[in-house]
Amino acid sequence: MRRRRNVKILATLGPASSGYDQIRALFLAGADVFRLNMSHGSHDDHRARMAHIRALESETGRPIGVLADLQGPKLRVGVFQDGAAELAEGAPFRLDLDETPGDARRAPLPHPEIFAALKPGATLLVNDGKIRLKVESCGRDFAETRVEVGGVISNRKGVNVPDVVLPLAALTPKDKEDLEFACELGADWIALSFVQRADDVREAKELVAGRALVMAKIEKPAAVKDLESILRMSDGVMVARGDLGVEMPLAQVPTTQKRIVRLARSLGRPVVVATQMLESMIEAPTPTRAEVSDVANAVFEGADAVMLSAESAAGQYPVEAVTVMNDVAVTIEQDPLHRQVVEAARGAAAATTAAAMTAAAREVAETTQLAAICCFSHSGTSAMAAARERPRVPILALTPLESTSRKLTLVWGLHCVKVPEVKMFGEAVAEAVRAVRAHEFAGDEDKIAIIAGVPFGRAGSTNILRVANVGGPTL
Repeated sequence: MRRRRNVKILATLGPASSGYDQIRALFLAGADVFRLNMSHGSHDDHRARMAHIRALESETGRPIGVLADLQGPKLRVGVFQDGAAELAEGAPFRLDLDETPGDARRAPLPHPEIFAALKPGATLLVNDGKIRLKVESCGRDFAETRVEVGGVISNRKGVNVPDVVLPLAALTPKDKEDLEFACELGADWIALSFVQRADDVREAKELVAGRALVMAKIEKPAAVKDLESILRMSDGVMVARGDLGVEMPLAQVPTTQKRIVRLARSLGRPVVVATQMLESMIEAPTPTRAEVSDVANAVFEGADAVMLSAESAAGQYPVEAVTVMNDVAVTIEQDPLHRQVVEAARGAAAATTAAAMTAAAREVAETTQLAAICCFSHSGTSAMAAARERPRVPILALTPLESTSRKLTLVWGLHCVKVPEVKMFGEAVAEAVRAVRAHEFAGDEDKIAIIAGVPFGRAGSTNILRVANVGGPTL
């Protein structure tokens, strides 16, 4: 099965999409990778969904990626005497560690780490920013605030602290348990929530220990400030616009998204644009025009993947949502303006042999109108480098490792094919020719570019670029 687009679709599974038939329908509609949201559902639920995905993979003969998304720390206010209270604009409001149920004058906030980091002038956001509090004075166990935006505050609503770096690890005990479960289950990517610094990603990678790739979710202003070091430590990145839109002014989210996508592309890190892309399709069979433009914008930016959350996990029209996203992506990529925008954002290749080889492959393929670029890769690094170039011709990522082929399903433009282990370059040419024929990328009259590393099987050894006739001898 060959997709007619380069951007990938990441679909979240949930109550609306848990059965085999439902997951199969999402895949056929265009989903390339499935997200298991560890914030919802039991381990048994996720284990059953993974079994369906792998059964579907066997049926279709196509690798399917799985991303396990960790919950991260959840900061919440305590409870109230009457379940809720009305906060008036301009009124004082105290938060403290006292567990006594709250009222309109104070409330418990059972997070000493927040008080440890607060300073006068800091902002506290409650219930996705619907309530805004400004800190006037604070100590190790309290904060006296002024209500800037009032409203109803109720039991255990979430709290965001955008102005400070909290002394919290990104991985809670639950996250560590979920991470180990996901790795044992065979997840290909682990998405890390609440990233504030590169060390958060380093800790996760140490626990993953090479069993999966780690994706940093950028959802806090602190992460935006430390963006480059976080991206260099990560295997991929997600523009998590939900919390990001709560913790920074909404008007800054679009430019922040563009900055993250541009930097991720320049570093060769897969980048996913996520949250509320087709939000109205949770309840409606068609999206708004603005949502279509939002998806189109991410495709124009050259993002590796666009993501559906509740639309596919809990919505009434999960298959329709994937279909719409697929149709928008295909239409945008066929527009000549798309190619101009994507190429304008391409940066210079890194100063490595592998990067130079993949850049040369793109140039040769486009100049001489080759049918495809075939990239042999064990770890996936060279295939990602080829995708970084955003060539005009298809890329086949050829690997003997099933795990690598699954990981690469998230990456822009890669058509992943599992091939036998090769030891000689002549064998690689033969496998490349077989793959482009079998997957209908080229015929006997076509030529292809082949990228590989000798000796085979060594990560990061890309050092050969060859043009081959599909129907004749190698050039």
